[in-house]
Amino acid sequence: MKKEIKSTLPVSKNSSIVAARGVSDESGLAQYIQMVQKIPVLTAEQEYEYATQWSQNQDQIAAEKLVASHLRLVVSVAYDYKNYGIPVGDLIASGNMGLMQALHKFDPEKGFRFSTYAMFWIKAEIYETILNNWSIVKIGTSANQKRVFFNLSRAKRALGIMDNNLSEEQTKQIADYLEVPEKDVARMATRVSARDLSLNAPINSEDGGTDILSNMTDGRETIEDTLEQIEFRRRGYELLKKHLAKMSERDREILVARKLRQPVATLESLSQKYGISRERVRQIEERAYNKLRDAILQESEGNK
Repeated sequence: MKKEIKSTLPVSKNSSIVAARGVSDESGLAQYIQMVQKIPVLTAEQEYEYATQWSQNQDQIAAEKLVASHLRLVVSVAYDYKNYGIPVGDLIASGNMGLMQALHKFDPEKGFRFSTYAMFWIKAEIYETILNNWSIVKIGTSANQKRVFFNLSRAKRALGIMDNNLSEEQTKQIADYLEVPEKDVARMATRVSARDLSLNAPINSEDGGTDILSNMTDGRETIEDTLEQIEFRRRGYELLKKHLAKMSERDREILVARKLRQPVATLESLSQKYGISRERVRQIEERAYNKLRDAILQESEGNK
């Protein structure tokens, strides 16, 4: 998918959209940041207009304007994670790839801001880059290993386990909780707690010198916790999209207008649009919401 997106990046002489492909070297980073800060921020109406032109007509100019206006967002997110040992230029390049993925997947008719939607993809790409470089031993990719990685913190909290170095009994408890083999829990717990050796090197050669990590102040959640939340939201979005598509057109439009769009449509406006009473609109909204909730919960429970 990423190769396909790279091959379809908008082609333009505009330097801002060319820069969206990434920062090629450290020397150009300051110049890049100055450039993206000069690009105007779009209003909600402009976002919708350009996103619609791109999604419906593959309008390259509209795509350029939409992407360029959000390059500063990528820079901002990248700098939030600059203390994880990855060059900021690499984080920006990854975030820009996430921005392009958002462009290809965004549906302006859902009623969400492109900036809100793009944030998910930007962070996902940056997290992936950090994880791929986070430890000497890479994070595993099997289904069980991913299950442990995304849910290890939740399982430890649920079981009241505070230790980083798990005992055999704690490993077994977590394995039973997540319904995975103990060996996968032990292996992944070791990998998640690992750090690059270079980050533990002393700052100076004097005896008792502190290492780099001990001087990093970071009050954010761990990458593991963050990715667990991202995976949860991603799955929720997929289920929401899937079950909304199964509804009748009127039920779906009313539910989206009342629950998923800002500003919220009034009962009066919807009653006039569909030629029904306000009470009938309320009943449809309630029925559709309950149906959607039950379908999502049922599928979620079935996948555990």
